[in-house]
Amino acid sequence: MAGSEHETYECDALVVGSGCAGLSAAVTAGHHGLNVLIVEMEPHFGGTTARSGGWLWIPRTRLAHAWGIVEDADQARTYLRHEAGNSFDAARVDAFLTAGPEAVDFFTTNTAVRFDMPLTFPDYHAEAPGGAQGGRSMVTRPFDGRELGAHIKDIGRPLPELTIFGIMLGSGKDIVHFMRATKSLASAFYVARRLSKHFLDVMRHGRGMTLTNGNALTGRLAKSAFDLNIPLWLSSPVRGLITEDGAVRGAMVKKAGRLIRVNAKRGVVLACGGFPHDVERRKAMFPHAPTGNEHWSPGPAGNTGDGLRLAETAGGRVENTLPNAAAWVPVSITVRKDASQGVMPHFIDRAKPGVIAVTREGSRFANEGNSYHDFVQAMTKAARPGEEIAAFLICDHRALRKYGLGCVPPFPMPLRRHLRTGYLKRGRTLAELAAQAGIDANGLTATVADFNKTAAEGRDPAFGKGSRAYNRYQGDALHGPNPCVAPIKDGPFYAIKLVIGDLGTYAGIKTDASARALDAGGRPIAGLYAVGNDMASIMGGNYPGAGITLGPALTFAYIAGRHLAGADPAGDVS
Repeated sequence: MAGSEHETYECDALVVGSGCAGLSAAVTAGHHGLNVLIVEMEPHFGGTTARSGGWLWIPRTRLAHAWGIVEDADQARTYLRHEAGNSFDAARVDAFLTAGPEAVDFFTTNTAVRFDMPLTFPDYHAEAPGGAQGGRSMVTRPFDGRELGAHIKDIGRPLPELTIFGIMLGSGKDIVHFMRATKSLASAFYVARRLSKHFLDVMRHGRGMTLTNGNALTGRLAKSAFDLNIPLWLSSPVRGLITEDGAVRGAMVKKAGRLIRVNAKRGVVLACGGFPHDVERRKAMFPHAPTGNEHWSPGPAGNTGDGLRLAETAGGRVENTLPNAAAWVPVSITVRKDASQGVMPHFIDRAKPGVIAVTREGSRFANEGNSYHDFVQAMTKAARPGEEIAAFLICDHRALRKYGLGCVPPFPMPLRRHLRTGYLKRGRTLAELAAQAGIDANGLTATVADFNKTAAEGRDPAFGKGSRAYNRYQGDALHGPNPCVAPIKDGPFYAIKLVIGDLGTYAGIKTDASARALDAGGRPIAGLYAVGNDMASIMGGNYPGAGITLGPALTFAYIAGRHLAGADPAGDVS
């Protein structure tokens, strides 16, 4: 597109999108001396990252070395080759494994970004070739939102379903203390202090100032961008790319009702968050969504595939051969207090003792403690042809009040609202619960009876719940002999319906190891980069561990930023 009649803005690099990938690319390029502009179509910055857990999967970092975990690249490469199967991309995986530790060093040394790594957080398939029990997944350190100054009002809010009183619990001790608040004096004091600080912040600032998880990652990256005086235009969608002589040289951006020609001398980075809310592309690429509507994403509504469409107008191609086009997660649909619809991802409740999942026929179909991505694939296989793909989490009163389930919090928080809206189904007996939830009563009763035969001994001969490292990590470490298995025996009994959602799309723009978009012939398109969920995943459609979207997002954004600046980025295959 062109048009001299339009107002113009000059920069070296234009970044489209303000999640982890976009902010990381902008900070890297800005640190290397480029004049960078970030544009974001939403009225808030942070995208999916602001709603996420803030975990990053990057092997061989200094954080792992600090725990004494030292591995060579071959081990992680073996694991990724096993996970990706026929979709393994050696060049991009090598670039990731080389540049990942460098990116972490760059951000933790030069910016406000900080990470913490638990000693043991196993890969989701830790028992597979090259898998590890820890040292690859790290989480963003909590951040004081006051450091953003006036920009704090513009950061995307956490997903309401993943908060308590508006607090997004940090992974680790936050969750442990809140779960044990009624059982431990130390935890009770911890929770009281956390709540007091939060409510004081809300009175003073209109929101909590202790940012955790993905909100912390967004805040830290945004602070780093603002420290470099990088402008961020909100509510400013890109209306088209500017191409000259086969190279991308900027974009037309709509800002405050005006169409502005942004000339970007070095190029454009697409970081628009993939296509979880693009109904037409979902229809084409999600087998469980034949009309495109049988899918519920907790991602921001603005993630409608703009980056992919923009790349296609410049000759880019979308990877459509991955076995899974997105990172699947089971979700439940709830009704918020304001009567709007909420989408609740189910990460850890499935692994807790006393919880199983069944089909409409009342039959179990999977190890409930496996990763969300694996669990959804099992849901899909278990569904009868032509039926809605759904499952039901089942538990008894003891498990519900001890651990909670989905949006339903543990004791002493009330259940009444969730029962009233129908989100939570309850029955005095399993047969009564089955009638309430639309499950075959005989099937459910038989399944629970069969499960209970060995559950008291901590055994699950049917599906091996608790047999894998990741299962046990998400279970209850204080429950024995198996942290993931307990009988379901004390009524009333409860059920929550699960359907399919995502944590981001995998089927993005095809790129090379320098994050450059490729044309139909596999050649780099000059001046066009794709990162984050706009870039085709290097995981081959699988989900190897916690943070496998944000880890590559940060890494390839670092690579792209260096490439734009003419540095010698790791993994450059040009």
